[in-house]
This record gives sequence, structure tokens and C-alpha cells, in this order.
Amino acid sequence: KNQTAINEFILLGFSYRLQVQFLLYLVFLVTYMVTITENAIIIFVVKRNHHLQKPMYYFLGNLSFLEIWYVSVTLPRLLFGFWSQSITISFSSCMTQLYFFISLMCTECVLLAVMAYDRYLAVCHPLRYPAIMTHKLCFQLSILSWAGGFSISLVKVSFISRLTFCGPQVINHFFCDISPVLNLSCTDMSLAETVDFVLALVILLIPLLIIVFSYCCILSTILCMPSAQGRRKAFSTCTSHFTVVIIFFSATLFMYARPRRIHPFNLNKIVSVFYAVFTPALNPLIYCLRNKEVKEILRKVI
Repeated sequence: KNQTAINEFILLGFSYRLQVQFLLYLVFLVTYMVTITENAIIIFVVKRNHHLQKPMYYFLGNLSFLEIWYVSVTLPRLLFGFWSQSITISFSSCMTQLYFFISLMCTECVLLAVMAYDRYLAVCHPLRYPAIMTHKLCFQLSILSWAGGFSISLVKVSFISRLTFCGPQVINHFFCDISPVLNLSCTDMSLAETVDFVLALVILLIPLLIIVFSYCCILSTILCMPSAQGRRKAFSTCTSHFTVVIIFFSATLFMYARPRRIHPFNLNKIVSVFYAVFTPALNPLIYCLRNKEVKEILRKVI
């Protein structure tokens, strides 16, 4: 009670020598520009080409739109921080950044599960697929993904924002993430920790169970196909999504599906760079390089 509450934080970022910071600045700047360009091209191609007016590409367009905002929540402030000794962020700005980052992450969890369900219907029920996966259902599933992600994040951040934060005001991270912010609280944070941990398990494990169930059914159906060509064609439609799922969930489960009392180390910062910076740049490449239809249309457009 005798401590004074703080209303701004200092983001430590990457405290290295000037030469290393300049190299990191170039790497992150190029990654940011590439990510925006890649995902914008995918949105443009999916929107303008009638051959791609299919549920799979509709959800891919949603994912690309999400990735643009995903990197824009953290990277611009990080790039600005390389040009100053320390970068301060107000409490309200920190909570806003935290809310949108977690919202987009939760939305991507649900959206990847929706895409797995789409692939399940396409492979396991090909004759009923057009009748089930209508434009109306695609729109409803995308709205469910966005509304679910932003709603869960609102509950998580509302509990965190009620905490009192005292000195030291330094966040050992390059953006306001849950664990480093919670470690600065000087009041009882057991309730906020519990709510955050339970909701993290819900938003991660339920979509992951849907994905695992979908791919078990897909694998069973593919193995029962009589022709090798049919098996290869069915398997090729799922490999891109499955690769993205493995990359995304392996990092997020490591970071968020564990108790918050574990103090952040530099390893956490490195993992955060992987899923918050490089993964959005890799996803469009994975989908395009593994998809002959998208590659052919991109070649024609170029």
C-alpha cells in the first residue's frame, strides 16, 4: 500500500550493441514489409479471381487479413524503439496493445480450427461439401472466429487491467505480453492468473482438439482411397494448413498454456519473435508454395 502505482512502462526490447541493433532493425523492417506485401497480394488475388471463390480461399483471405494486423500491433513500435535508448508506453496503450495482440492470436486459433473443419468436409464428404459449406456458413464461421477471439481477449485483459503495477516499470520484452506485464504487478494477481490460464487452455485446446479430430478423419479417409493419385491429391490440399498449424500451436502452447508465475527469460523473447514476427511472413509462402492453383494464378497475375 505504501508503493506508488505507475502509469507507464519501459519496453526493454533488444538491448544489444549498436551494430547488432542496426542489423535487427533491417531484419524486422524487411520482414514487416514482406509480410504486409505477401498477405495483401493473397487478399487481392483471392478477391479478384473467380477460380478462387471457394471456402478454402475465403478462409485463407481472412487469415491473410488477420496476419497484416497481427504484425502491425507490435512491429511498428519495435522498429521505432531501435532508434531510441528506451521506449516508454503508457498503461492504457500497453493494455490496448495487449488486447489486440491476444484478440488476433485467439482469432487465429479458432480460424485454423475452422479451416481444418473445411478440409475435413472436403476430403471426407466431397459429395455433400458444396451443400454444407455454403457462402452463408463460411461467413458465419468467420464471424464466430473473430467474435470469439476478441471476446475472450476482452475478459483476459479486463482482469489484468484491474491490477496495480508498481516499480520497477521495465518490461523485459519488445511488446506488452501477458507474462511480463503480470510480473510487474504488486497486488494479488492469483485471480487474473487463473482466469488467463483457464481461458488460454480453452482457446488453445478446443480448436486444437477439433484440428486433431479433423485430421484423424482425413488421414483415415485418405488411407482408404483405392488410387495413389487420389491419395496424393487429397493429401496435398491439407499439407499447407497442417504445416501452419504445427508452427503456430507449438509456439503458442509453449508461451501461453502454462502458469504465469514462471518468470520470463530471453528464450521467451526469442519464441515471441518467432510467432509474432516471422510466422505471419512464413504462412503466405507455405500456402502458395504448396498450392499449385494459387501458384498458377499468381504467375498469370505477375
